[in-house]
Amino acid sequence: MNKSGERYYPTVLQAIHLLILYIFIQSLVDFPLAMIDYYKDTEYLYHPIKKIVLGVGSTVFILWYGFKKSGVSLNKVFPSERFNLLIIIPIITFLWSAQNLLEIPNKLLDKVLPPPDWFWELFNKIFEGDFGFWGAFMKVSIVAPVVEELIFRGIILQGLRRNYSPFMAIFASALLFALFHLNPWQIQATFMLGLLLGWIMLRTNNILLAIIGHSINNTLVLLSLTYWDIIRETPFYLMNKPRIFLYSTLVTVFSLFLIFYFSMKTKTDQSEN
Repeated sequence: MNKSGERYYPTVLQAIHLLILYIFIQSLVDFPLAMIDYYKDTEYLYHPIKKIVLGVGSTVFILWYGFKKSGVSLNKVFPSERFNLLIIIPIITFLWSAQNLLEIPNKLLDKVLPPPDWFWELFNKIFEGDFGFWGAFMKVSIVAPVVEELIFRGIILQGLRRNYSPFMAIFASALLFALFHLNPWQIQATFMLGLLLGWIMLRTNNILLAIIGHSINNTLVLLSLTYWDIIRETPFYLMNKPRIFLYSTLVTVFSLFLIFYFSMKTKTDQSEN
């Protein structure tokens, strides 16, 4: 936490500005194409080449802009200290069990604010690929985690942790991460993921692990959407809901303990730092 009163990039407001700039750059192209598609019944907005060019171009610019504004070295914005590979196991089990538990707040939200049909069409499009399952996997499990983690757990979180307390840095970056997705019906899931990845990032100081965790989460969602008819017939999901939630809670708590344990710094690590 910064105790000198000096402000480093980005503060919360500067992080919001960075994300608005990112969205604005993409909207400069997306909005005109959406209008053309609407009036001419074309599909320029979803053309693979357009998505690649715009996605790469806007992301590279935002990463370059954020890095230059930070004024620090590359390894401080995107740290890559060593971590215990065993931590990946409890990350997987936590994300699986947490997704089971998220059914509770999701149902409560659906009663208060039922999602419209167009939302589910848009949500399913996110997990659809131009080349079938593997195209979707590349988009949601490889590209999205790399891009979003470099921005949120890289540029944004590394700046926030220099300005605020660890709790504030994690909370603010997770909230911005959830709001960035512009999806009120999935805000619980994205906020939870942001909290977990922010905590792991501050514990391990490794951007690669945050990317791996994000990729695991998106892969679990993709698999559940693709193979839910098979998954729901497995013995675990045939149990009654209270028992599923009980076991999922136990797995969640135990997984958090293991993540904490496997992310503890050894004396060797501390002396090297």
